[in-house]
Amino acid sequence: MDNNLVDLVEYDIYHVVAEPEFTALFMLGADDLAETVEDADAEMRLPDGTRWSASFMTAGAIDTVMNRWSETGEHGGGVFFACSDLVIIPKAGVAAMVEAFRVILAEGPQGTLGKLE
Repeated sequence: MDNNLVDLVEYDIYHVVAEPEFTALFMLGADDLAETVEDADAEMRLPDGTRWSASFMTAGAIDTVMNRWSETGEHGGGVFFACSDLVIIPKAGVAAMVEAFRVILAEGPQGTLGKLE
C-alpha cells in the first residue's frame, strides 16, 4: 500500500513498510536481512506529517555491543548503554519492529520515541 509518505528515491535507501496508519523506514546495514536484523534505526512517518525515530535492538544485540565496548574501551568499557529512543524488541526482524510501532502508535509515541523536526 502506498500512502505517499515516502519519496521514490527513499525506497532505494531504506527498507520501507507502509501501513494504513504510518510508514516505517528502516536503515538496514549492507549485511542485514529484514527477517533477522536485531539492530536497526527507523523512522515512523504519520499522515499528519509528524515523524518519530526509534533505535530498535534485541537484548542480544545490546549484549553484543556492550561486550564489544568492554574490549575496545568505548563508553566506559561497556559499563553502560544509553539511547534516548531505544525500543527493545523480544525477537529479531523488521516484522517485530513494525509490530512495536503499531503498539507504540496506539499508546501514543510521546515519551517512547524521539520526535523529529
